[in-house]
Amino acid sequence: MAEDNTPAASSGTEPVALPLLPPDWDKQAVAKIYDTVEQVRIKSSGPAIVASRAIVFGLIGMVLATIAMIVFLIGLIRLLNIAIPEGIWLVYLILGGLFSGIGMLLWSKRPRGAAS
Repeated sequence: MAEDNTPAASSGTEPVALPLLPPDWDKQAVAKIYDTVEQVRIKSSGPAIVASRAIVFGLIGMVLATIAMIVFLIGLIRLLNIAIPEGIWLVYLILGGLFSGIGMLLWSKRPRGAAS
């Protein structure tokens, strides 16, 4: 059996209350220290946790969007290949022209001096 060396356990009596202090001052002090440490933790690591979650979920979203775009383009090429029986070169020509047109439109909308 392990011995308990605390003063209350060795004397068999309750701890003596100090004058000018409430009887449960030790519990109040521990609660105050715990609350202060908890507030510091929330204020310091709380924003870091939110930022790291945003970065992780953003990266996952970008990866999933990239995969979805690739699958969509594969499906579009196969659909156009079935719809246009002349050959795959015509599908590539149509999609190349479409993407080139979108690129030229976006290039014309860029701010002046952005490419300098």
